[in-house]
Amino acid sequence: MDNLLEARIQRQASEFSKGQKRIASYIKENYDKVAFMTASKLGATVGVSESTVVRFATEIGYDGYPQLQQAMQEMIRNKLTTVQRMDVTSARIGNSDVLDFVFSQDIDVIRRTMEETSHADFYRAVDAIMASRKIYILAARSALALGTFLFNYLNMLFENVLLVQSTSEGEIFEQMIHVNGQDTVIGISFPRYSRKVAHAMDFAGNRGAKVVAITDSSMSPIAEKADFPLLARSDIASIVDSLCAPLSLINALIVMITIKKSGEVKQTFQNLEDIWDEYGVYEKVEDSET
Repeated sequence: MDNLLEARIQRQASEFSKGQKRIASYIKENYDKVAFMTASKLGATVGVSESTVVRFATEIGYDGYPQLQQAMQEMIRNKLTTVQRMDVTSARIGNSDVLDFVFSQDIDVIRRTMEETSHADFYRAVDAIMASRKIYILAARSALALGTFLFNYLNMLFENVLLVQSTSEGEIFEQMIHVNGQDTVIGISFPRYSRKVAHAMDFAGNRGAKVVAITDSSMSPIAEKADFPLLARSDIASIVDSLCAPLSLINALIVMITIKKSGEVKQTFQNLEDIWDEYGVYEKVEDSET
C-alpha cells in the first residue's frame, strides 16, 4: 500500500471506532479491490454503514470517500497485473450487460479527460509541433496503435515525421541520434508504462527537444519529463486498455493542426486524392438506386 495513505491511517488509528478499524484493516489487505468499491459496497463488505465509511475517509484527511478512492486508484495505476485486472473487471461488471458497461466506462473517461486536460498545454503543443524541423513519435505495446494512427495523419501534414519503432533502447537512441532543440518528440504511454518510452523521452529532453506527453496522469513517468503534458484518462481496471480518450485527444491535435495549415493541406489532400484515384487505392462504392 502507498506509504502516504498508510501513514494517514496509522496517524489516526488510535482514534478509530471498531468499525473504522475494520475498514482500515480491509483496505490494507485489499487496497486493489477497495479502489473500485463504492462506499456502500465497502461498508457492506466489512459490516459497517456507508456513513461510517465516509467518516473514515474524512478522519484520515480526505474531503470525502471519492477523494480516498481516487487516491487509491492513482496509487495502483501502474501496479495492477493482468490477472488483477481480470478479477477487478469481473467484479465491477457483475451481472451488468457487458456492452452497456464498457460504453458507459468509455463515456466516463472521455468526460473526465475533457475536465482535466490543460487547454493551454494543448495549444502550446500544437504550436511546438508546427514549428518543428522534425517530429518523432514514441509509443509501445498497446499505445503503439495510437502512435501509428497519429503518424499516419502527421505524415500527410508534414515532410519529416518518424514513428520510432524498435525492440531495444539502443536502437531507439540510434533512430533519435540527431534529435535537437528544433525538434518535437511526442511520447504516448499508459499503465503499465513503457520504460523504453520514458527513457527515450528523457533522452530527447536532455537534447533540448520540445517534449509532448500523451498519458493518463501528472504522476506518469513521461508526464514528469514533458514540456506539454496532455492528460487523457484510461480505464485502469479494464482487462484491455481503454484508449478512447487518448484517441479523442489525438484527433483534436490532428484537427487543430489541419486547421492551422488549411491552405497548404488542401492542396496536399487534393494531390493524395488524385494519386489514390489513379492507382485505385480505395474501392469505389456506387450509390444504389432506390
